[in-house]
Amino acid sequence: MSRQEQKQKTRQSIIDAAFQLLNENRTLSAISLREVAREAGIAPTSFYRHFKDMDELGLTLVDEAGLALRQLMRQARRRIASGGGVIDTSVDTFMEFITANSNVFRLLLREHTGTSAAYRLAVSREIQHFTDELSDYIIEQLKIPHDIAVLQAESMVRLVFSAGADALEADAILKATISQRVKKQLRFIQLGSLAFWQKLPD
Repeated sequence: MSRQEQKQKTRQSIIDAAFQLLNENRTLSAISLREVAREAGIAPTSFYRHFKDMDELGLTLVDEAGLALRQLMRQARRRIASGGGVIDTSVDTFMEFITANSNVFRLLLREHTGTSAAYRLAVSREIQHFTDELSDYIIEQLKIPHDIAVLQAESMVRLVFSAGADALEADAILKATISQRVKKQLRFIQLGSLAFWQKLPD
């Protein structure tokens, strides 16, 4: 392994360690540099070869979480292309993501309304990227105007994130109930968007 590859591997170990330390009781601000270094299996001084400070690591975690969201949407699109229903497949994929990556989603939820302005801005930017991709997909699939597609996408993302927050600590039965409810709510939004567009004057 080259020196550059080893450095990248250690950097990823630090990121993974920080995500591991996040749970239902601990936020980014509650985690110390020493804890992250210990979890990653490195000396605390080695941390500074990869990140300037914990704030820089925190912003990197937000970037990683945003990337995971966009990868999630692309995964859902591939499933849809192979024959899955758009809303059912998207919600099922999202719930699988929350189950497998609870700390990633927990980070986005908390820091979106957290005390750090830098984190709030970074999370808002990542959620906007997610919303933009969804609105582009809606335009492509439903052929509706951009402004209506954006409103629909924003409504859907807010609803799904809210359902995700409810499902985060839920057991399998409650999670299934939440999934079924949000699927119906998303259909309400989709039908309402189409009805609104069709009634607009020429």
